[in-house]
Amino acid sequence: MPLDISFQPVSVLIDGHDSEGRLIFADTQLTAVIVRLDGEAHAPDQMGQWHLEAGFGRCDVSNAPLFATPEEAGAWVTQVLTGTAP
Repeated sequence: MPLDISFQPVSVLIDGHDSEGRLIFADTQLTAVIVRLDGEAHAPDQMGQWHLEAGFGRCDVSNAPLFATPEEAGAWVTQVLTGTAP
C-alpha cells in the first residue's frame, strides 16, 4: 500500500537564514524537516534547493541529497521508507 506523503509549511529559525521549511509526513507520522536554501553562505547552484534539516527513523541520514522541490523530497522519503532508495 502506498504511503500518504503530505507537507506542512513551517518557519525554521537558522541564524536568520533558510527560514522557509516543510514538515514531511508519511501517513500522519513526521518523517523529515526540509529547509529551502536561501542564505548567502550557500553556493549559487544550491540556492533555492531544499536540504534535509532533520530526519526521523530511517530518514535520519547524514548524506541526503539536495532536492529541487518539496515533492522530490517526499519521493525520497517514500523510497527510504519502502527500501527502494538507490
